Amino acid sequence: MSRWLQSGRRRDLCALLYGAGTLRGQKLKTALERHYGTRLDPQSFYGSLDALVNRGLIACETEGIHDVYRLTDAGVDGVETHYAWLTDRLDERNTDD
Repeated sequence: MSRWLQSGRRRDLCALLYGAGTLRGQKLKTALERHYGTRLDPQSFYGSLDALVNRGLIACETEGIHDVYRLTDAGVDGVETHYAWLTDRLDERNTDD
C-alpha cells in the first residue's frame, strides 16, 4: 500500500486506536500527549482526526456529548501493512549486523 499516511501524528493516532479499539477524542489526545511528552494544540489535533475521518481511515460516532473514534477496516489494514513494512526494515538491519 503506497503512501498510506505520510504524517507521523496520523499514523500514531491510528496505532493508538488499533490497540484500544475505540476512544473518546479527549482520551485519544491525552494518550498521544503522554507518548510525545508534550501538550498538543487542540485545533491541530482535531484537524488530524478530521483528516483521518475524511480519508475513511477512522470513524467518528457520537455517544452522548462525546465523539468516539475507531479504526475502519481500511485503517486496520493501513496499520497492519505499515507494521509489516516497518518489521521488514528492522529485520533487514538485524541481518546486516
